[in-house]
Amino acid sequence: METVVSGIRSTGKLHLGNYYGAVRNFVQMQNEHNCFFFIADYHSLTTHPTPSDLHGNIKQVLVEYLAAGLDPEKSTLYIQSDVPEIAELYLYMNMNAYLGELERGASFKDKIRANPNNVNAGLLTYPVLMAADILIHHATKVPVGKDQEQHLEMTRTFGNRFNNLYQTDYFKEPFAFNYSKDLVKIPGLDGKGKMGKSEGEMNAVYLSDSPEIIRKKVMKAVTDGGPTQDNQEKPQEVQNLFDLMRVVSSTDTLSHFEELYNKAQIRYGDFKKALAEDMIIATQPIREKIEHISADTVLLRQVAKHGAAKARESAQKTIKEVREIIGFRNF
Repeated sequence: METVVSGIRSTGKLHLGNYYGAVRNFVQMQNEHNCFFFIADYHSLTTHPTPSDLHGNIKQVLVEYLAAGLDPEKSTLYIQSDVPEIAELYLYMNMNAYLGELERGASFKDKIRANPNNVNAGLLTYPVLMAADILIHHATKVPVGKDQEQHLEMTRTFGNRFNNLYQTDYFKEPFAFNYSKDLVKIPGLDGKGKMGKSEGEMNAVYLSDSPEIIRKKVMKAVTDGGPTQDNQEKPQEVQNLFDLMRVVSSTDTLSHFEELYNKAQIRYGDFKKALAEDMIIATQPIREKIEHISADTVLLRQVAKHGAAKARESAQKTIKEVREIIGFRNF
């Protein structure tokens, strides 16, 4: 059984795009691999150094991932800052990371363009912290998107460099891993691209959204004036809504509105009402779990404590061995 490590953002609520993408993959992975899933609160400080409610954000993320299906008995679910060994390995890896290679990182260049007044050392060494997250558990598989592949390549570089410097084969090489053939791409409600918080609050349907909010968002979704002839090609904004219906509705419902569109008889108001109700039904089980788990502070404390203990057992072993390899000894 191979080890998988993946970080979870410590800010932001889960939306349908997250759920049908990464989260369902995580749920599948935990049944097949030795998985470590962590809430990346250290990482969040690189771009948000003074969060207004860091603890509240972490709690919300923990609640929603539990509600979505992550099982702390099947995987190790923990908060990054609860494992101080990560910071220690980050320190050691920083000693072997070179300024030039860090400055050439595509993500670093993007971030300094977007935040020219917050170019901090943590932002520069973000790939080193990511490497520490992965190497601390000797992961060989890491679920990442295209934007993180360069960071994963740097993780291999840092691990191999450590091995070469200390003449050992201690760290394994991790590689990208996902169930890409099963990924469902969820478009947003703005008629442009994918669903996401960065595209605006009204673009995304969150798993915690109430039925009233879902109806409001869907009814405001972008459409055109409607088809004027049979079998007319759908504009992108309308196709997006049909793609959403394909995910949450029955085939009969989808076929019904496809037929109305192709006959130029569709009424977008009716279409959106049906889509909204099916979204409400699709998210209801998770929404109810979110409400229940959020109120159970004892459960959340137990999950966080259990996850930290499991993660630290793995991390402490690594740090002990790394210190011995480097040459640290107790007198």
